Amino acid sequence: MSNGSSLPPRRRLRGTLLVVLAAVVVAGLGWLAWRSSGGDGGPGAGQPSPGDGARHDAGDPTGPGAGHTPGAKDSTGHGPRDRLKGKVVVLDPGHNPHNAAHGREIARQVDIGNAHKECDTTGTATDDGYAEASFTLDVARRARTLLRAEGAKVVLTQDGDRPYGPCVDQRAGIGNRAHADAALSIHADGSGTGNRGFHVILPARVTDGPADTAAITGPSRRLGEGLAERFRAVTGSSASNYIGGGTGLDKRADLGGLNLSTVPKVFIECGNMRDPKDAAQLTDAGWRQKAARGITEGITDFLTH
Repeated sequence: MSNGSSLPPRRRLRGTLLVVLAAVVVAGLGWLAWRSSGGDGGPGAGQPSPGDGARHDAGDPTGPGAGHTPGAKDSTGHGPRDRLKGKVVVLDPGHNPHNAAHGREIARQVDIGNAHKECDTTGTATDDGYAEASFTLDVARRARTLLRAEGAKVVLTQDGDRPYGPCVDQRAGIGNRAHADAALSIHADGSGTGNRGFHVILPARVTDGPADTAAITGPSRRLGEGLAERFRAVTGSSASNYIGGGTGLDKRADLGGLNLSTVPKVFIECGNMRDPKDAAQLTDAGWRQKAARGITEGITDFLTH
């Protein structure tokens, strides 16, 4: 064996290979570290960047921290959720689920301007016993939720929290005292089988005693026409085939809730509970949600145009 510094040819080749291999390993590790640190301007594989979470929350209602961003469009593309901010809407669920137990109280006569009528009535029902008062309260609550989501202040004349009523003159008074920008009384009709469809009732001109609708007939017509249009579009229901000549509109001077109103107000009869086909819709929760959406869109259009 020599005492010189040079390796024999075979050992020199093996050493060279080891050095090259070590250099490749070091370079590879360095490249991976550079990639994971975002050296190419993007996140590492499978790792969200700090801004990704914020973008996800703002654009995806299912993401963490999901919620409405002021000024952003809602999930249905209908526009800013605060478009009814500052507006007051009064919803009047017709009748009351407890009225039947208070026959004497609701029979009391009240002044509606051009006549005297019962304080309230029990309303109608489907052949299977689904009460109009239950229907109206359910739809009113659903519409309240939707209108509040648009930024409106919503007042209900009753929320199942009264022993009976309120009386028809009190229902009008609630809207008047609230200085409502729009008021709607929600009902379902009790006509004969074969009579189908919805209709909206507009106030006639009444100037008698405590009633004076002169100032509200014009805006109430606008409210009613828009409501009929949106209700038809959203629910797919046809206008009444027995009232209104296919327009979905009627005008009456015998309803205290309209006669005594000083704010734009209409009634809607959402369908006929005594007709089996209409009753099938009125008893369906999915359809009632559509009814609430149609009501919301009709009121919203009136208040924003």
